[in-house]
Amino acid sequence: MRERMGNVSDSRKNVPLGLYISVPFCRHKCSFCNFASGVGTDAAMASYIQSLTAEIRSARQSAERLGALLPEVVDTVYFGGGTPSLLEPQQFAAVFAAMRESFTLVPGAEITLEAAPGQIGEASLEAAMREGVNRVSLGVQSFVNAESAAVGRTHTAEDCFAEFARLREAGMGNVGMDLIAGLPLQTMASWQESLQAVDESDVQHVSVYMLEVDEDSRLGREVLKGGARFSAPFVASEEVSAAMYEQACERLPQAGFTQYEISNFGREGFVSRHNRKYWQRAPYLGLGLDAHSMLHAASGGDLRFANSDDLASYALGSRTLPQLVDADAAFEESVFLGLRMLDGIDERDLRAVFGDRVEGVALAAEELRAEGLMDVSEGRWRLTRRGQLVSNDVFGRLLEDVVAKV
Repeated sequence: MRERMGNVSDSRKNVPLGLYISVPFCRHKCSFCNFASGVGTDAAMASYIQSLTAEIRSARQSAERLGALLPEVVDTVYFGGGTPSLLEPQQFAAVFAAMRESFTLVPGAEITLEAAPGQIGEASLEAAMREGVNRVSLGVQSFVNAESAAVGRTHTAEDCFAEFARLREAGMGNVGMDLIAGLPLQTMASWQESLQAVDESDVQHVSVYMLEVDEDSRLGREVLKGGARFSAPFVASEEVSAAMYEQACERLPQAGFTQYEISNFGREGFVSRHNRKYWQRAPYLGLGLDAHSMLHAASGGDLRFANSDDLASYALGSRTLPQLVDADAAFEESVFLGLRMLDGIDERDLRAVFGDRVEGVALAAEELRAEGLMDVSEGRWRLTRRGQLVSNDVFGRLLEDVVAKV
């Protein structure tokens, strides 16, 4: 029995790992941003990189203390933020040196760098590509200059197109962008302008998000209290934002992008391999401020934990206590994360792993199918377009019986 468990652990430990590298500094804080990020000095960035590289080098010992299995082989890396393209060449070199000391990056690993248009210095771009960065994700959000300015973005549509051209000339063959539906001043007509610009941009990947209105952003707080700052009175309604999302789902496939997840569209061969790890519950390790992780536990099951979202606490190594994902939680995650993918879930695979837990969800899926929110056919469950628009409600109804038993 001991030998068998050891083999199971070895196989789980050998699943390729994804690394998320948090760089929480920006030149400007956008009004809609609800991430743990902000404007930082050169000195703050330098100090942070010291803490980050120390964390990378101690990752294996930290995982052992938590009782987590940390794979050695890494096949995806994602630099997020913040604006990680602001790193200096020597800082890129330091982070990659620490990664290569602690992990084995496979040849052809997908290595993504988030960037703001106009905020990738030539020397930094060269350094990033020399170290292996082969994918850039640009925070465009809108191609309408007034909308960008309203939320604190400093680039114009012209800057975006210039950035696309510069990246292509540099040899970057995988460039993506983010768009946000529901921004202040945005209308159905102006949204069409942004979608038309995507068609003309020759990028490989597009993510479309609906504006989040919550207490974690300055714009969200202003909208919730009915204030006038940050163009809050001109935020599109939920109904208009939903209509914009539907337009994107119709227009982007016509432009050659296949929708493979609720918010993500890629040309053939350009699906985000790193983000798929989140939806497929593959192991990933978050490094840096407010970075989240999910690793297999040595004793079975999975562990989720996160670093502090406070810079001073992070520098001291503060992180949340690991939470064991038990069978019920793993089932919930498998359902709502799997249904984010347009391929959906194979019911037989779900039953093979979770057995009788599937029964209540299968009944709820049939009810949602009758309401036009899910497609249940050929042994697979998928969200319909209507279901995608109200996905959180769909997930809540599917898992109501499971949650009630916990």
